[in-house]
Amino acid sequence: MRVVMIWREETDYARTVIEWLRDFEHRTGKQPESFSPDSPEGESICRSYDVVEYPTILAFDDEGKLVQEWRGMNPSLPRIDDVNYYLMDR
Repeated sequence: MRVVMIWREETDYARTVIEWLRDFEHRTGKQPESFSPDSPEGESICRSYDVVEYPTILAFDDEGKLVQEWRGMNPSLPRIDDVNYYLMDR
């Protein structure tokens, strides 16, 4: 499984994302992949999965199929346990 977060650093939500990523790594020992939508890989992911709202977290299965997504801050980022589910060994 693969989890990707698409976000921009120079935004009003950046501090929230940075803290969430830090807490995620502290609690799970794992780190989702993180891309700017302006980077080549981030732009490719955004184009492929119609990502226009940031931050967005995408979870993919082992074959690369999108299985879950969390878009925007609605009203906050998802629970760490909910995202970690997609990074657990099966």
